[in-house]
Amino acid sequence: MKLEVCLLALVLVCLFLRGARCDAQLRLQIVTIATEETDGYKRFVLSANQFGLNVKVVGMGEAWNGGDIQRHPGGGHKVNLLRPVVEKWSKEDDLIVMFVDSYDVIFTMGADQILARFKDFDAKVVFSAEGFCWPDESLAAKYPRVGLGKRFLCSGGFIGYAKEVFSVIADHPIKDTEDDQLYYTTIFLDEQKRTSIGIRLDHRSHIFQNLNGARDEVELEFTNNSTTAVNTIYSTKPAVLHGNGPSKLFLNFLGNYVPNEWSTSGGCRRCQEMSLQLPSSRSEWPTVLLALFIESPTPFLLEVLEKVTQLDYPKDKISLWIHCNTLHHETLVHGWVELVQTLYRNVTYVGPDRAIQESVAKDTAINMCLQWSYDYLLLMDSLAMLDHAHTLTRIMETNRNVVAPLLVRPFRMFSNFWGDVAANGFYSRSRDYTEIIQRTRLGVWNVPFINSAVLIKGAWLKARGTNLPSFTSSVWDPDLAFCAWMRDKGHFMYVSNLEDYGHFLNRETYTTEHLHNDMYQLFDNRLDWERKYIHENYSKILDPNFVLEQPCTDVYLFPVMSEVFTKHLVEELEHFGQWSNGKNEDKRLQGGYENVPTVDIHMNQVGFESQWLEFLRVYIVPVQIKVFPGYYSKANALMNFVVKYTPTGQSFLRPHHDSSTFTINVALSRAGIEYEGGGCRFLRQNCSIVDTKLGWTLMHPGRLTHYHEGLPIVKGTRYIMVSFIDP
Repeated sequence: MKLEVCLLALVLVCLFLRGARCDAQLRLQIVTIATEETDGYKRFVLSANQFGLNVKVVGMGEAWNGGDIQRHPGGGHKVNLLRPVVEKWSKEDDLIVMFVDSYDVIFTMGADQILARFKDFDAKVVFSAEGFCWPDESLAAKYPRVGLGKRFLCSGGFIGYAKEVFSVIADHPIKDTEDDQLYYTTIFLDEQKRTSIGIRLDHRSHIFQNLNGARDEVELEFTNNSTTAVNTIYSTKPAVLHGNGPSKLFLNFLGNYVPNEWSTSGGCRRCQEMSLQLPSSRSEWPTVLLALFIESPTPFLLEVLEKVTQLDYPKDKISLWIHCNTLHHETLVHGWVELVQTLYRNVTYVGPDRAIQESVAKDTAINMCLQWSYDYLLLMDSLAMLDHAHTLTRIMETNRNVVAPLLVRPFRMFSNFWGDVAANGFYSRSRDYTEIIQRTRLGVWNVPFINSAVLIKGAWLKARGTNLPSFTSSVWDPDLAFCAWMRDKGHFMYVSNLEDYGHFLNRETYTTEHLHNDMYQLFDNRLDWERKYIHENYSKILDPNFVLEQPCTDVYLFPVMSEVFTKHLVEELEHFGQWSNGKNEDKRLQGGYENVPTVDIHMNQVGFESQWLEFLRVYIVPVQIKVFPGYYSKANALMNFVVKYTPTGQSFLRPHHDSSTFTINVALSRAGIEYEGGGCRFLRQNCSIVDTKLGWTLMHPGRLTHYHEGLPIVKGTRYIMVSFIDP
């Protein structure tokens, strides 16, 4: 009898409470509107599935009649789609209905936590809140004052008992093209309705975090095995992240980490889950159209082309489509095409005589990929140096529709992706840009801009129908136009930094005024310059345990220049052609007189002095410090010149001291092949050095101790590069 009385009392209490129901066994039903499966929708579903949330999708496959709500008021179609669905649930007293948008929403927790937070509001319906009164600013004064928190209703998310939610949705008629937020706002601002229904706003993002205008409030909180979005103003961890208005790129940034997408201990959780496994037989690998675009003079282009041929991918699965729009490179590119055309499935060359603009060429490549039914399209600019031979396969394995390998300009913070886009449509740095380019965080990152090397799935292009991405715009350059189109259509782009794929060349200072223009790129493309022009064994001599050759007392020999460097330097000077006459009178010098004249060309005559001084500082001074410890050169050198010895011209050089603290003498010719005879004799040491290897440097003190002479040449031409360092 007592038990029956207690149960009756409990029922009476529940009936007395607002809502006339007990919340002990509440159920959560999520409902959303989506008419197509966009990338944002797929992300929404993944986040819901991660927490086992029950989501009802309404409108899939139907025509959207709610207008362009990204740019203008609208969205009444959502209300009209919801009404019949929620009406069916309105009699279920234990059902909590949550509505959220889908294309720009991410869940961060499960049903139990969401329901617990809803109960804390002690309300029948809770709407999300934001800092902007949209779409009618004149209504702002009618909103109740808020001490701390966002004041204005946002229709992108609300939660409540099914009965009350339906009463809100069915309150009054709305046209499909009318604004849904204004619809809900008029109900909320009606104090009688607000009170009778029991509507509150989530002012402090306990459940809903609208990101528009709140970027500075939301931070990522990293623990060892999870990452959480936190509102640092209100100290809340919202259950729903909503990229309303212009905050979608910020949501994409957060979506790289939450819910549990990336952690400090586990890294990128979905990278492995989504990865594509290529068939074991290379004969079954996908076909690729590799479209290469050479739109302007580019440094180290030959090396870029060589990296393309070195990609570890079956060449019978690759077709090349090459667009060269600069006469400067036509001979080089055409020669390379002739060399590789039999290696690949197909090779098409479009030269500068066609006068096709870059945007048209790239749009053409997209159409060619579809026309020829390729599985993938790799759009590659001539600035992309793909050092990793497996770049193509590794990027393919990320299994994204549109993805780029991370390419960073060496020694710079410049790369082939943007982490964010400013309001004017140009670059803005994301919070994790440094971590991504320095690869302290590894993953496949959703970003708003990629270029230089972009891999696109052919099936994805085909699914676009006639609505294809385009590089053509009257406002943007081709790459900006493509990425703006992608963002506008809600398509995600990714950059992968899972491996070190290569780097990004710099052509800002590249000119075509010289014979060998790459030689002048020491400052702006140092990595590629070193690979091309520094001797392959140079790094070994800097090993503390490496002992340099010392053929004479305090005279050291070591490799520094590559064979290419010696060849290019000599060819550059012969192309210039203005060799001195080897007489004492020399107008190039400040005093107009040379005590020990040679037939030579100074580096400042060919515009190479600043590069050569940097060469001395970076590659010669470290060796000097090693062999002559205690002296720290600043690489000051006023005399930097190439001497030309011939039997009929200047064949030798009389004994002399150099006007230097120390001197270097680099062999630019091959002894016994390009010349015979020659060499350097140190008189006091009674020691001669002959037949110096190509690209090897002779380093010796300049004044007082090392009185020396140039030995006669008897055949051919001998070139040496000389610098008097620290005069």
